[in-house]
Amino acid sequence: MKKALIGRKIGMTQVMKEDGTMVPVTICEVGPCVVIQKKSVENDGYAALKLGFLDAKEKNITRPIASEYKNKGLAPKKYSREVEVFDDSLDVGSVIKCSIFSENEAVDVIGISKGKGFSGVIKRHGFGGGRLTHGSKFHRAPGSIGAHTYPAEVWKGQKMPGRDGNKTVTIKNLKVVKVFEDKNIILISGAIPGKKHSLITVKQK
Repeated sequence: MKKALIGRKIGMTQVMKEDGTMVPVTICEVGPCVVIQKKSVENDGYAALKLGFLDAKEKNITRPIASEYKNKGLAPKKYSREVEVFDDSLDVGSVIKCSIFSENEAVDVIGISKGKGFSGVIKRHGFGGGRLTHGSKFHRAPGSIGAHTYPAEVWKGQKMPGRDGNKTVTIKNLKVVKVFEDKNIILISGAIPGKKHSLITVKQK
């Protein structure tokens, strides 16, 4: 059972170590998260905690979701995600803070990468392209995409132009550099997926 919390990416900065080296870090606002629902194997077929993050106005959420919060006596939340049950003592209404993580702890961060729109093969897949001189008319095109007689079709998975980015990405083996419990902020080494203020899930390695 691995500890996990949902939060959002704030931005990037750098931290100086005691030996004078600079470490690039990502500032993440993680928690406080409220347990909205505790799922069990008996009732739901699997065990999980449904966490809510960031307060929301009731007018900005749908009525079924608003009624769920109201019936449980909880303030409505803007985001909700499911994580593993890492503490059996947690129940509906429990508040989890970023203090569950400690410095130098290894974590995985899950987020949605920046969307880059419809991109060609050079930007999307790193194709080399054709020569730019001596009368060549082949520059940034994908080129041949399949044989003619056999298989007489384009292979599944062929690298072609298309929508780039905007995918769920997991960055593994990052390290928690600092934890600011009073501000619900943790500093994580390196870069994590997504734009500023995008939703992330920080999970214990």
